[in-house]
Amino acid sequence: MSNQELVLTAIGGGMTPERAGSWAPALKALGDPVRLRLLGEVAASPGGEACVCDISGPFDLSQPTISHHLKVLREAGLVTSERRATWVYYRVNSDALAQLAAVLSDLAAVVGEPTSCEVAE
Repeated sequence: MSNQELVLTAIGGGMTPERAGSWAPALKALGDPVRLRLLGEVAASPGGEACVCDISGPFDLSQPTISHHLKVLREAGLVTSERRATWVYYRVNSDALAQLAAVLSDLAAVVGEPTSCEVAE
């Protein structure tokens, strides 16, 4: 995902279907508790990078399963990867996370007066 694809476009106070579609894979990837924890493990690793062998300890999962979850995070644009010999090292994509935080912040912003569907008596 490019930086321009990750920018929230407000039309009529909402998000376009295209922008919602571009963010859905990242939010779906983070919706899995294992992937959310893995992202945290990568972020907390010394030097800001980790391979599966470095972060598999706290998980009761096989190395291939962890690799699969990291692949999903990579495909969603939340981590980057670099192969070194037989290992793949992962880094958090800080730009994507910052943009995601901005999107969520925009969605949380209250615009105008609160309204209700209830009829006042």
